[in-house]
Amino acid sequence: MTSRAPTCVSHGQGLHGGWGFGMAVRTYCGDYAPIGRFGWDGGTGTSTYADPHHQLTGLPLTQVGRSIPDPMRLIHDFWTTLYQAIDD
Repeated sequence: MTSRAPTCVSHGQGLHGGWGFGMAVRTYCGDYAPIGRFGWDGGTGTSTYADPHHQLTGLPLTQVGRSIPDPMRLIHDFWTTLYQAIDD
């Protein structure tokens, strides 16, 4: 039996690969976020991450909470759009 690495998901608690001092730390990658990015997704429509590789910090603040069907989709779309705007 072979073991596969978990899929790198861009949002959600504990799906980043590791834990730092009170926050999630990306330890593997499969999407836009590089290894070493750290931060946290809040439960009420907030998110904050710092990306040392791109010298980037983002902090979307909303108050959607659970008032929309998929609140994490909004956060995911924010980070996807932000990283798409970076021209390496």
